[in-house]
Amino acid sequence: MTSVVALLLAAIAIAVTGGDDEDGTSLATGTGGAAASLDVSLSEFAITPSTVTVPSGQPASLAVRNDGSGVHNLALKDSDRRTPDIEPGDSGRLELGVLDDGTYTLVCEVAGHEGAGMTASLVVGGTGEAAAAGDHTAHGDGGAPMGFEEMDRLMRERTEAFPAETEGRGVQPLEPTVLPDGTKQFDITASEIDWEVEPGKTVRAMAYNGQVPGPMIKVEVGDTVRIVLTNELEESTVIHFHGIRVPNAMDGVPDITQPAVEPGESFTYEFTAREPAVGIYHSHHNAAHQVPDGLFAPLLVGDMPLPEGITADQEHVMVVNDAGTIGYSLNGKSFPATEPYAMKQGEYMVMHYLNEGLQAHPMHLHGPDQLVVAKDGNPVTPYKADTINVAPGERYSVLVHGEDPGVWAWHCHILTHAETETGMFGMVTALIVE
Repeated sequence: MTSVVALLLAAIAIAVTGGDDEDGTSLATGTGGAAASLDVSLSEFAITPSTVTVPSGQPASLAVRNDGSGVHNLALKDSDRRTPDIEPGDSGRLELGVLDDGTYTLVCEVAGHEGAGMTASLVVGGTGEAAAAGDHTAHGDGGAPMGFEEMDRLMRERTEAFPAETEGRGVQPLEPTVLPDGTKQFDITASEIDWEVEPGKTVRAMAYNGQVPGPMIKVEVGDTVRIVLTNELEESTVIHFHGIRVPNAMDGVPDITQPAVEPGESFTYEFTAREPAVGIYHSHHNAAHQVPDGLFAPLLVGDMPLPEGITADQEHVMVVNDAGTIGYSLNGKSFPATEPYAMKQGEYMVMHYLNEGLQAHPMHLHGPDQLVVAKDGNPVTPYKADTINVAPGERYSVLVHGEDPGVWAWHCHILTHAETETGMFGMVTALIVE
């Protein structure tokens, strides 16, 4: 299956943004001690390239472009060297001067952006392994332009690795303990873990029951649900049931509906599942960090109604994220470690998109139509959509009919969330119709 997937996915055409610095060079050292200049791009939420290399013993200057949709800046961490805030589409310059040889950290200082992933390494006196943002530059060749053969090879190798094996798997169904009165109890433990996002990339994540996203909880309308949270983090946390009707005392907002659950403590949430829902349970304490770092999971109540005469053969969730330690990912993994979906020709699949990131993501499936049947757990008059824009916190339920056999790419259509000049990454998977 892997070889078929690789061959067909290699045909995906995804544009890559290009760019040069102001004088058309990627790394230039002027005569007479002029500063070395390198292009850097800012976006939500990344600094590109992730490693910036400048020569030893010379003044350095970074030409900074804001290619994102919000305000950013660039600063040398723990110093007074920084750009002013840069509006979307504008540029600035970070004057670094002459720095001692070594490795430094570049960050965006806008609140929350460093934690969301806007960091990069600055190497002074390196060997030229980094490239200007958007320049097609091979690694380790002294900054020479990358030829199309090298680019093709890198892209092909990455695609051929799909689906790559990694440690850990999220969204595993969690079976309840059924109490004598019929209450369904789910035990959830929040802790820090090492999580392999893609082969060779392991990050420090926050997790429910040791997985990212956390385990999937599914109950039926009318069930009494009890969720016991045990906090093994080094900071307080809570659980909020996003999109689920619960009593006010169970809403999970610290200092409003409950005290924060401190390290080593537990808290019990209990409610009756009153209506069908596609929801999320996630942290609502230090949430700009805890949620993107992994404290999110699906909670489904009952089933979404489908068009008359259609029965779903499969049901899945695809939780999208773009920030924190996890970064651009589908169900906690980045391509080529994302999991493909397989169905037989003629079958129907229900897919629930859940956006737990900080950006909107237009989710695009090649081949089969997506028939939208519900938004935020509320049934809608079904309609076909080629691309579905899922904003932070939104949930869309779609019905997919496996009509035409083949391997069909499935990805976020913000292209910088799906591919670079060295191959696909992040928010890409595939649907296999056999």
